[in-house]
Amino acid sequence: MGKIAVIGGGAAGMMAAITAARLGAEVTIYERNDRVGKKILSTGNGKCNFSNRDFSVEYYYGDKEKLEKYFHQFSVEDAVAFFTGAGMLVRDKGGYLYPWSEQASTVLDVLRLEVERSGGKSELSTEVKGIKQNGGGRFTILTLEGEKKKTYDAVVLACGGCAAPRTGSDGSGFALAKSLGHHVMPTVPALVQLRCKDSFLKALAGVRCQARLALYSGKKGEKMIQEEEGELQFTDYGISGIPVFQFSRQAAYLLKNGENALVSIDLLPQFDGPAFEKLCAKRAEGVGNKTLEEFLLGVANKKVNLMMIKEEGYKPGEMAKKLGTERLKKLLYSYKKLWVHITAVNSFDCAQATAGGIDMKEVTDELESVKMPGVFLAGEMLDVDGRCGGYNLQWAWTSGYIAGRGAAQRIFDRA
Repeated sequence: MGKIAVIGGGAAGMMAAITAARLGAEVTIYERNDRVGKKILSTGNGKCNFSNRDFSVEYYYGDKEKLEKYFHQFSVEDAVAFFTGAGMLVRDKGGYLYPWSEQASTVLDVLRLEVERSGGKSELSTEVKGIKQNGGGRFTILTLEGEKKKTYDAVVLACGGCAAPRTGSDGSGFALAKSLGHHVMPTVPALVQLRCKDSFLKALAGVRCQARLALYSGKKGEKMIQEEEGELQFTDYGISGIPVFQFSRQAAYLLKNGENALVSIDLLPQFDGPAFEKLCAKRAEGVGNKTLEEFLLGVANKKVNLMMIKEEGYKPGEMAKKLGTERLKKLLYSYKKLWVHITAVNSFDCAQATAGGIDMKEVTDELESVKMPGVFLAGEMLDVDGRCGGYNLQWAWTSGYIAGRGAAQRIFDRA
C-alpha cells in the first residue's frame, strides 16, 4: 500500500487525507497543534458557513481559468454530498450553507471521524521543518524531533496561510514550499477590519448600520476599486463588517504598494437620485422650530446624527431654519458621501483569510508541484482567496479533494 503524508490537519488537509485514504492509500496527517481542525471552530462566528450555493469563480481572486477547472472537479454540491453522506444535515440560509446544528464543531467532528473511518492516522503536536526527497521519487518528513524513518510516495502540503496564526497557520508552510523551489506571491490579510485616521470615528464606535461603501485609490479618491453594500460597523479605530471585509484585501495591497486608500460611505443607500432630492425637500419644508438634532431625528443612528452636525461645523441645539434650505440640504447630502482614510488593515491575527501564496502557475491541474513532482498543494497555501460567505472553505474542500486524489493516483501510476 502506497503511503502519503499530509502536512497540516486543517480543512484542506483533512479533506485531502480522507480522499486519498478512501482511494486505498495509507495516510498520515502531521499537525503541529494538539488536535486537528482548530481553525474550523472559529469560522462563521462558530457556526461554520462551509459553502455557498450562490457560486461563481468571479467571487475569487486568483487564476480564474484554472479555478473553473478545479471547481468542475469538486463543486459546491459535491461538498454538500460529502457532508450529508457522512451524516451531517445541512441548513440553507439564502444559499449560505451551514451544518443544521449551526455548530462549527459538527463540521470538525465529521471530518475527524471520516479520517478515522477511512484509516487515516494523525501525528499531533508534530511540527514539520522540512521535506527530503529520496531516491526513487520518495520523501522523508523532517520534524523538530528529527527525521521520520517512514518514507512516503507523495506529500500534500496543506499548512494554511498566515491568517489566525494562533490556530497554527502562521505562514511556516510557505517556508517549506520555498525550500522546494516555489515562489510565494506577496501575502496580505484578507477578510479583515480597516484602520482609519479620521478622529470622528471614536464618537461612532459600536454603531451598526446598512451602508454602501466604495473603495478608492489616489490622494483624493480618483479611482474607484470596488463597491459593496451591507451592514457596516464603526469601531474606535476604523470600520468593520462584511462589506469592509469584501474589499479589505484590495485595500491591503494598495497600502502595501505605497498607494492611498480611501472609502466613501453612503449611509442612506436606500435613497438615490430623485428619491433623495425629494427626501431633502420634504424634510426642509417641515423644519418648523426644530433644532438641528431634532431635524435629523430618524435619519440615522443618534451618534451618527450628532457627529454629522459637528463635522459640518454646527451645534445640535442650533435652530435648523437658521441654516436655510441649501445648507440643510448640504447637511443631508453629507450622509451620502462620508469619507474615511485608510491607514492600515488589521493584522493576520484578526484576518479570516490570506491573500497571496504559491503562484498557481507552479501547480498542475491536479495541484501537483511543477517544482517538486510528488508534492501536492492545497488550501490557503495557494494564491487563491474568496469573498466572505463560505467561499474560502469551499476552496479548501475542492483543493483538498483534488490534491488527495492526485497524490493517490501518483501511487497507482507508479505501482
